[in-house]
Amino acid sequence: MIFVFYFFAAGSVFLGYKSLRGGINYLAFFKKELAKPKSNYTPFCSIIVPCRGLDEGLRENLFALFRQDFPSYEILFVVDDERDEAIKIIEEVSRKDAKVQRKINRDEQDLQDTKSEKNFAPLRLGGSNSVSTKLVIAGMAKDEGQKVHNLRQAVLEVSGKSEVFVLVDSDVRPNKNWLGNLIAPLQDENVGAATGYRWFISKKGGFSTELRSVWNASIASALGAKTNNNFCWGGSTAIRRDVFEKLDMRERLKGTLSDDFAVTRALKEARLPIYFVPQCLTASIEDCTFGELLEFTTRQMKITCVYAPNLWKASFIGSFFFTAIFWTDFILLFLLAGWHFWLTLAFLSAIFALGVGKARLRLTAVKLVLKNYESQLNKSLLPHLTLWTITPVIYFYNCLCAFFSNQICWRGITYKLKSPNETVILQSNTRKK
Repeated sequence: MIFVFYFFAAGSVFLGYKSLRGGINYLAFFKKELAKPKSNYTPFCSIIVPCRGLDEGLRENLFALFRQDFPSYEILFVVDDERDEAIKIIEEVSRKDAKVQRKINRDEQDLQDTKSEKNFAPLRLGGSNSVSTKLVIAGMAKDEGQKVHNLRQAVLEVSGKSEVFVLVDSDVRPNKNWLGNLIAPLQDENVGAATGYRWFISKKGGFSTELRSVWNASIASALGAKTNNNFCWGGSTAIRRDVFEKLDMRERLKGTLSDDFAVTRALKEARLPIYFVPQCLTASIEDCTFGELLEFTTRQMKITCVYAPNLWKASFIGSFFFTAIFWTDFILLFLLAGWHFWLTLAFLSAIFALGVGKARLRLTAVKLVLKNYESQLNKSLLPHLTLWTITPVIYFYNCLCAFFSNQICWRGITYKLKSPNETVILQSNTRKK
């Protein structure tokens, strides 16, 4: 039996080596992309920002959207209820001379009636730059995710001169060059979409917050130079308007919960590559409790189980084998003696060293982009070098939860995920989270 264990341990070392090579390629890709000259592709863009409730640091996150080093663009903030607490923050961060319109949509059945009423009112808000801004109140979703519902309503309200749609989450904080960098790959008409990703940065630190960052980092490093392996992250994605309309993306989003998976699937079916932009790795600055960590990670895996079952299976199997091999190896150190002890120690040391190398390379790459957060990233070095040994346990727990339940609670709304195109709203709380 011990030799069977050694066989699987050797396999884990091999996979660790491949992962380390992936880390080397990840860092090289970042350096190559960062060395490229600034793009002069600056079409008029529509940034769509679904909001619900008060995210931690919401004011700073939204304010960053107005500080983009880009000649001309509009921002559409979308909420489901005109009593949403986020509206006050939206009004505070919008600039004084911004051209702001308030648009209220009730539902798709009376959308045309709403338009004919021209129910607009000017909002005089603060600032010095003329960024066209619109507040869209989409109403409550009925048979799809609230965020998806908001996005589907917002694309009906974009400017007629808009050439690029940009999706961004309200809990990320982009730098001033984010917009220009994100849309630059779209100058090549063969590119389907460009995407960034999140990197969790803690405010006060803490085990749970750092563990979530490490859990999420493994997904961030899955993106890279191979466009056919990339996926769109709805928190920071740009797609040309003509591609969006050609693929009938608004209709394809109908009934879904995950805009990320729906857009990714449509682009892959059309054989359009997804370009990952390292410069658009954006900071998500917030802390979490252990309960919030499990809620977030389990929700991600439940969505994955429905929208990408093969990826869920790979995560389930991979997390199980790593957890079993690594921690069995650790326990055996206290039970074995002689050459069995030394061989077991060698396997454990090799697996750990390769994992540490991958984590170090990944964090080095991230620091090239998130230079404003270098001190916070330096503080997170030790957690990233060690907690990756625990995240497979979290992944395994997430996968088990996804196997037994297809219900999630997201921003106060409880959903049942029947299929990739069928979402049932079980309960909706007016209180935003």
